[in-house]
Amino acid sequence: MDLQLTDKLALVTGSTAGIGYAIAHTLAAEGATVIVNGRSQNAVDDAITKLQAETKGRLLGFAGDLSKAEVAEALVERFPKVEILINNLGIFEPVAFEDIPDTDWLRFFEINVLSGVRLSRLYLPAMKAADWGRIIFISSESAVQIPAEMIHYGMTKTAQLAISRGLAESVAGTGITVNSILPGPTKSRGVIDFVEAISSTEHKSFNDFETEFFQTVRPSSLIKRFATPEEVASMVAYVASPLASATTGAALRVDGGTIKSAF
Repeated sequence: MDLQLTDKLALVTGSTAGIGYAIAHTLAAEGATVIVNGRSQNAVDDAITKLQAETKGRLLGFAGDLSKAEVAEALVERFPKVEILINNLGIFEPVAFEDIPDTDWLRFFEINVLSGVRLSRLYLPAMKAADWGRIIFISSESAVQIPAEMIHYGMTKTAQLAISRGLAESVAGTGITVNSILPGPTKSRGVIDFVEAISSTEHKSFNDFETEFFQTVRPSSLIKRFATPEEVASMVAYVASPLASATTGAALRVDGGTIKSAF
């Protein structure tokens, strides 16, 4: 299927690894010009080199912490006409509720929520002028089923759903769509690093951890495994395309059936 993404300019925040990298890969392979973002120039350069070799696509780079207003403004000044905005930047950290200080609540909100709000606000005028655009928030199944082990993370993912729906309604009748994607537990770099840290102390293989995780932590999963970043990226690429013009204001799940609802 031709997703009609050739020559579209896409920005994927936090795209040097994991889900963000897979999204950048899929969009570039479909013909979009993709801006790769990470906090360090070395990480961005390495990701672009790898992506160009794998996709033969057109890749651009921007290094900087997009949770900071001045960095976001510099990005928009350099690339003022982004047509597809993928708000993927995010962090997670399992911590007991009583051990989460105010500073961490604010840090999670600034990185996971405000970065996407700010970029959406900055890019919206150009999208309105063109009467076309795609804004996508990479949320999580944790937005619906708040994880007891990281409530602050779940809070930010729920906030993204509210922002996405409200923004979609604010551009009703235009060629701009706004949606959220809800991945379930995914084998991203953060998950791999987390499992490796546990394995070093508990002497468990990844397969052992995966089996136990879906028996005890996410027993509602129907696929009983971690999704791959590429499986999430496939959904994102479709929603980012002109073919998805009738899909807006939606929270679209790639959660392996973890959310116990058909809706």
